[in-house]
Amino acid sequence: MIQVPSATADPERRHSAEGPAFEKDAALAVVGDQAMDIDPAVEKRVLRKIDMFFMPAMLIGYGFVYWDKAILGSATLFGMTTDLQLLVMDHTTTPPSKDTSRLSWATSLFYFGMLAGLYPMTFILQRFKIQHIFAPIVMLWAITCFVESVVPTGFMTIVSGYYTQKEQAMRQAWWFSGTGWFTIIGGALNYAFGQIESGSLRRWQYIYIFAGALTFLFGLWCAAMPDSPVSAWFLTPEERVVAVERLRKGQTGVRCQKIKWDQIKESFLDIKLYLVAIMMAAAYTINGAISGFGPLIVSTFGFDTLDSILFQFPVGGICLIFIPLCGYIASRIPNTRIPMLITCCLPVIAGCIIIWKSEWGYKPAAPVVGYALTGFFGPVVSLIITLGASNVAGATKKTIMAASVFVAYTVGNIIGPQLVNSKTVGQHYPELWKGMIICYCITIAAAAALYVVLWRENRRRDQLELDESERDKLAFLDLTDKQNPFFRYVL
Repeated sequence: MIQVPSATADPERRHSAEGPAFEKDAALAVVGDQAMDIDPAVEKRVLRKIDMFFMPAMLIGYGFVYWDKAILGSATLFGMTTDLQLLVMDHTTTPPSKDTSRLSWATSLFYFGMLAGLYPMTFILQRFKIQHIFAPIVMLWAITCFVESVVPTGFMTIVSGYYTQKEQAMRQAWWFSGTGWFTIIGGALNYAFGQIESGSLRRWQYIYIFAGALTFLFGLWCAAMPDSPVSAWFLTPEERVVAVERLRKGQTGVRCQKIKWDQIKESFLDIKLYLVAIMMAAAYTINGAISGFGPLIVSTFGFDTLDSILFQFPVGGICLIFIPLCGYIASRIPNTRIPMLITCCLPVIAGCIIIWKSEWGYKPAAPVVGYALTGFFGPVVSLIITLGASNVAGATKKTIMAASVFVAYTVGNIIGPQLVNSKTVGQHYPELWKGMIICYCITIAAAAALYVVLWRENRRRDQLELDESERDKLAFLDLTDKQNPFFRYVL
């Protein structure tokens, strides 16, 4: 029989159990090391309450995260590029051409700030109480992008701390579907602001002011966010016990505020982290180009300024439908995340080929269809987030994974706008679409490699002879997925 870690075998762990509360998994405040029977009816009620508190607000919150970058694409059509001199004429070419390199860097600039903030802000979120960090951070987000880095990583860790592995796919999909909702809602608002004919401000300035005001209001909700299921004020004491106990089977833990250096080291030696990061960086490259240049690209199809904004709706519609659909399937059918991810990559590749190779006459249908198909990047990225969040355990390791996923996100968004070369618009931006096709082939290859890694490790663990009496005791010891032989990876 294989020896498994014990709650009393490690002197350091014994010391931690007696030390400050932040060094232990928060679950131990309400449950012990033995599993308890829970009433299924109470569990359903608890899950419903958690969903009602978090999911609508997180969907709106991530919608703001997406919208404040997507605004740039519409603002370019409302005079921002001229007002801020982001688009200049290049007279060295014959005939003179528009140079959009400044706009490319303006699109990428936000992500440099986010890249710098991801690891420090995510560690701060782990170390201190969530409501004490999230509320002021979100309010500051209205004026700077460095602090916004805590929002998506925070959402990943919140879901992993409140939901079982089976439930996480659907819940990660719900909040990430804010991408689709706010592609449509944000597009409609941008269209409405585009109707303004008078006023002391430019049309694009009204859009940014409105988005900032809504974001600030979202920050007020964050002040009410509980630190973990243990302190969830909207649950009764009995329900808090159930909210924690139901997570024992997945062996992922709830929340631990101590930053553990051994888990940091393990994270950066784990091939899973790099495969997930490669997928995220490659898959999200298209967003950097579409969010900053989407309406501008559509306008080259012969559509006017306002119509170009409306053509963002099909992209948002695909995200809105297929992100939750893939999450639902993943929550119902085991080990379908990676197969669905690979499948959803194919329409994106097809869309890029259609845009690149079709005729761009006056208001053509083919490139518009191809452009809509690129919306399948949404379910691809949502599934990557789910794979990253569901396949690690240990509070610090979950923090590292969440931060690394969105570091890769920023890298993809920085690269994407640089692939748009305004001088090759006559050839349909070949650098952009070739780059996207290559990126999604890389995503498929990395996903296939991750599937093999996870499948082989699960098979190895299934062949071990383990002392089943230790399973319940290990659930809340803040062990990593590698340290805990009872942990199983989801594919």
